[in-house]
Amino acid sequence: MSSKYGEFRSFHFVDHWMVYTLPDVQSSLHEKSTQGMIPVTEFRNFASGQHPEFRVLKPWWDVFSEYLCVAMLMIGVFGCTLQLTQEKISCLPSHFSSPTPEAIDCSHIRIHGENDTWEHYTLVKPISPIIQEVFGRKNNLDIHQYVFVNHYCYERAVHWFGKYFPYLVVIHTVVFMVASSFWFKFPGTSSKIELFVNILGKCFDSPWTTRALSEVSEERGEEKMVIWRRKSLLKPMVSTFTASKDSGPGAEEEMVGLLRQSSNMSNAEKKNPEPQPAASLLDKKEGEQAKALFEKVKKFRTHVEEADLLYQMYVLQTSLKVFQFVLITCYSVALVPNIEIVVRCSVPPELTGFDIYCCNHNKAHLFSMLCYCYICFVGVYGLLCIYTLYWLFHRPLKEYSFDNVRLETCINDIPDVKNDFAFLLHLSDQYDALYSKRFAVFLSEVSESCLRQVNLNHEWTVKKLRARLSKNADNRQELHLFMLPGLPDTVFEIPEVESLKLELLTNVTISSSVVQLASLQELSLIHCPAKLQLAALSHFREKLKVLRLAFEGLEQVPLWMYTLQNLEELHLSGPLTQELSRSATLDSMRDLKQLRVLTLRSHLTKIPPSVGDVAVHLHRLSIYNEGLKLQAFSSLKKLSNLASLELTGCKLERIPSAVFSLSSLQELDLRDNKLTTIEEILSLQHCRRLVTLRLWHNSIAYIPEHISKLKSLETLDVSWNKLWKLPSRLFYCTRLRHLNLSHNQLTSLPPEVGILQSLQYFSAAFNSLEQLPDELFSCKRLKTLMLGNNCLLSLSPKVANLVQLVRLELKGNRLGSLPQEVGLCPLLKTSNLIVEDNLLDLLPSDVQSKMKDNA
Repeated sequence: MSSKYGEFRSFHFVDHWMVYTLPDVQSSLHEKSTQGMIPVTEFRNFASGQHPEFRVLKPWWDVFSEYLCVAMLMIGVFGCTLQLTQEKISCLPSHFSSPTPEAIDCSHIRIHGENDTWEHYTLVKPISPIIQEVFGRKNNLDIHQYVFVNHYCYERAVHWFGKYFPYLVVIHTVVFMVASSFWFKFPGTSSKIELFVNILGKCFDSPWTTRALSEVSEERGEEKMVIWRRKSLLKPMVSTFTASKDSGPGAEEEMVGLLRQSSNMSNAEKKNPEPQPAASLLDKKEGEQAKALFEKVKKFRTHVEEADLLYQMYVLQTSLKVFQFVLITCYSVALVPNIEIVVRCSVPPELTGFDIYCCNHNKAHLFSMLCYCYICFVGVYGLLCIYTLYWLFHRPLKEYSFDNVRLETCINDIPDVKNDFAFLLHLSDQYDALYSKRFAVFLSEVSESCLRQVNLNHEWTVKKLRARLSKNADNRQELHLFMLPGLPDTVFEIPEVESLKLELLTNVTISSSVVQLASLQELSLIHCPAKLQLAALSHFREKLKVLRLAFEGLEQVPLWMYTLQNLEELHLSGPLTQELSRSATLDSMRDLKQLRVLTLRSHLTKIPPSVGDVAVHLHRLSIYNEGLKLQAFSSLKKLSNLASLELTGCKLERIPSAVFSLSSLQELDLRDNKLTTIEEILSLQHCRRLVTLRLWHNSIAYIPEHISKLKSLETLDVSWNKLWKLPSRLFYCTRLRHLNLSHNQLTSLPPEVGILQSLQYFSAAFNSLEQLPDELFSCKRLKTLMLGNNCLLSLSPKVANLVQLVRLELKGNRLGSLPQEVGLCPLLKTSNLIVEDNLLDLLPSDVQSKMKDNA
């Protein structure tokens, strides 16, 4: 008994000797393993996988999943480290042998490990007659045989899951990481994500975002005052518009919109009595950067809202992770019992003399615990993935509304977004909702207008604007601004401006600061739709005298135009009729009680009925029809006080009969029509005050004799026609002071021209005159005589009778010389004598010097 016990103890001593007497072998294995292993720090960068900025697109479950992946990766790396740095298995030969090796299961080692006594060993000793204890070489194996048996049994006896479990953990974790990040690397999504994160970060840090939101917070304090102003001003203003038949519901809607603008954030729509300190909060460079951000956001939105690829890829990767979770959990739970501590190994007996070895898997217990821990982590990871799928399908992630942002910031024009754009914003909300709030500032057109205003104020200083002041045709100090992205606030710091002309400007809102322009009387909006604040509207109603509008559609005509009670001149240029409408659609102008001049440049088929609203006090009406035939003139009969009528480009073939009822008419201009005859000119004698008649640019072939009935006529312009002869009765209009016969086919002038003793301006240029009647030089009040481009051979010396002659044009004739008497015209200077240079040189020197000295 004692010998057997000693043999059994020696069996264990050999095992301990093998482990503790091979430091050189262990150290060499450790060095080799440590040289080939991957440090854990190398996996940390891989675990993060993406740029740090991408964290804004990672909800809490993705972040938690990353931590779980790091923990699982640490389990795998720890297991791999153990595999490479420690002995994998230790085998000892079994003392028993049997013809059936399967009968020996090494159970005696497991039991002996619990109770190391010889008595317990004898109790469990096999009693089967076919099992015999081997008595031969027992513990006389050398170290090389043990090493060989250990390697042999590790490869043959240990279950594959027990050997490769740590590597599987690393591979599974890497697959989880790749499945969580491949939408960041996919070609169709990576560019969108990188651009969005880049723009989102810049929008978050932009000084413009901070300023815009701070201004909103300040403005909310004035909200109650704005509401009171709406209630007090909306009712009378809307009633003004709805009084017209043609105004319709659109008028009220626009006025409501006008009043609502006072609560928007636009810099041009809020009180800004001190624009310079506010502008100093944002320098020029920051303003340009914010402007570039607005452009990037617009392009990004256009590109990303077209599809939902990002959403699909995120759903796909989440579904893939759920599938991996189910697969890994199933086979891990099924295979973890195969990690055994004691393994029976069958070795060919000719190698060592023993056929059965009982091996101790040194790391089996630790691997088993790590595996169970790993399965728990995978379970939690899978639950997160299932929750993510629930979040993806339960919420409408393809639509994103900024309702809360609009309510909080009062920026009411932030648009809702959809598809990939909406999905990205939903993801960023899971990280921090503040990102979408600050990003929304760059989706607002009002915010963009405000930024544009700040940049304009930087660029267009008061000094630069004053340099653009000039006198216009009405002798007013005019400021002309062309093709700007808005109206600079600095304009309102130049009080000497009398006329403001805005051409091709965009996003114009005239703020209440316009009240500083106390001298402003004229406003021109050339293809420049503009909105007014309430204070600006009140200022225009009181001060504005002249309004010029050029537009591309009738809907661009501002409704506030019809409230300008002190307006004296209104000039409209643009389509005044709708395509499907038979008549003009201008709203009622009955409130323009001071209107005296109305100009319409359009394509009209009839005179707008709204003209009748100002018929009582309208003095001048000009219609430029640009080649479209004007057919109906019934509204003209209402214009009883009309003093001047201009119908240009209306394709008139006759003088409209409605004109003859205008008893107060003083000036009639029918330029650029298709008049061939003017027989009805006799009816103009009913217009007893008519002093000016312009029939130029027509096709009139002759003038009837009864033109002499127009006794009060002072100006007659029949230039650019086809006249080849003049009636003598024409010159019985003895009050004529201005007569223009140029650009016709005249070959002679009647001698009755001398009757016109009041004549001051006479032009017969560009005709075929060969000689002039001497009676022409008896018109002693003549100041301007235009006879150029004719066929004159000589000029009568009687030109000296024209003592008031100031300008004489003879160039383009066949003159051989000038009479010396031309120097006797005391007011005629050489500079106003338009002839060929050689003719001037032929004049005597004393005549030339005299003409140069004429005052």
